[in-house]
Amino acid sequence: MYEGDVLASNWRRPGKGKIPKVPAEPDLVVEDADSGFCGAVVACDKEAVTLEDRFGKRRLFPLAPAAFLLEGKPVTLVRPTAPAPSGPRRSASGSITVEGLRARVARESRIYVEGVHDAALVEKIWGHDLRVEGVVVEYLEGVDHLPAIVAEFSPEPGRRLGVLVDHLVPGSKESRIAAGITSPDVLVVGHPFVDIWQAVKPSALRIPAWPEVPRGVPWKEGVIAALGWRVEPADAWRRILGAVTTYTDLEPELLGRVEQLIDFVTETP
Repeated sequence: MYEGDVLASNWRRPGKGKIPKVPAEPDLVVEDADSGFCGAVVACDKEAVTLEDRFGKRRLFPLAPAAFLLEGKPVTLVRPTAPAPSGPRRSASGSITVEGLRARVARESRIYVEGVHDAALVEKIWGHDLRVEGVVVEYLEGVDHLPAIVAEFSPEPGRRLGVLVDHLVPGSKESRIAAGITSPDVLVVGHPFVDIWQAVKPSALRIPAWPEVPRGVPWKEGVIAALGWRVEPADAWRRILGAVTTYTDLEPELLGRVEQLIDFVTETP
């Protein structure tokens, strides 16, 4: 039982400093003040926290100010602070961090990915490595534009083009377009996933698996509905990207391809 009525005053707009901030550590039990859903913390990123109730049901809640009750009293949940690393610092890709890095002048070679989500994920995990090597990542806005981009880029030794393609599987449209690129200074590789979202391990998002989406249903919208997230695709992507912190959160099929592209465009002729 709570002491008094927590709704008796304007508790959601308290004076400065009256609502404590509490790290959303795993297994912390709190209640969502609006819905009454009570559960233990099982995951937390910079924007949202996932709670699991005693029946195993999970729900995602935004980290809004004074949005939760802890032992009957309002609190603001915040993302826990990561412990200080020991030994040599490593980047998100697992490489040793170059301290005091000043990004080198960009190479003429480039890496292209399909869209803005792909670019954001590559930057989050390999951004440090790319700045060390002076490699710029751009995006195609769809694989259909690849032949025109290659023709305009005019690849040659020392001016290479690496391309990462979604859903590069036998018989797909992507595979047919990739097969038409024959320049030795262009490397087109890909992963088998329908969308870059699937390259994030389900475990990073605390879900059992990526849902199967029926034919005829837009893939992103189908995934969101199956997961019960009740958000727009842009918000869903922010949650997915927020759950990724290191290369261990990504599937090997993506990791190997990106490393392959970086090696290709930085190789000395």
